[in-house]
Amino acid sequence: MKMVLGFSVCLLVLLTCLSGLVESATLHLDSCSVGVHTHELRKYYTAIRSNAVTGDTEIGVKLLNKKLIEGVQEGQTCCFLRLVLRMYVERVFSNYASSEPQQQRCSSALANAFVSIRRDTHKCHCHCAEDTQKTIDSVLAEFDKLEITQAAQKAVGELDTVLEWLEGLKRNTR
Repeated sequence: MKMVLGFSVCLLVLLTCLSGLVESATLHLDSCSVGVHTHELRKYYTAIRSNAVTGDTEIGVKLLNKKLIEGVQEGQTCCFLRLVLRMYVERVFSNYASSEPQQQRCSSALANAFVSIRRDTHKCHCHCAEDTQKTIDSVLAEFDKLEITQAAQKAVGELDTVLEWLEGLKRNTR
């Protein structure tokens, strides 16, 4: 009896500790919601951030800033997220490189997470307003002005802005 009780207590403590590791968040995107492990995104980004920021030589150029993201119109959150994810999946992560294997694994993990979130947002049937598309087009125009690897480096360095925005859209769930 004592052994079973002791095992049960240990199992309960273990599950409590692990539940913090698998915490996900529900992102509220206009008329639908998507589950995202924002803490994992942050963990992977933290591992590559320093390299991305120090390798960014285009100091005067800004692709995604807080004002731009905060200016997303009501009802356009889903669309804006889908377009940003598309940019990162199709243009940024495919052109971002690090000489360190650990950082390559982390950027791959981020890319895979973005692919997963993007897939989930396709279920939302987002409608994109012309202004939202124009905003992303202006970001892509700035991206295209830079050499591709430098543009990818800059976009990865600016991921913190995107992650902060995502964290603002969430409601924690377990």
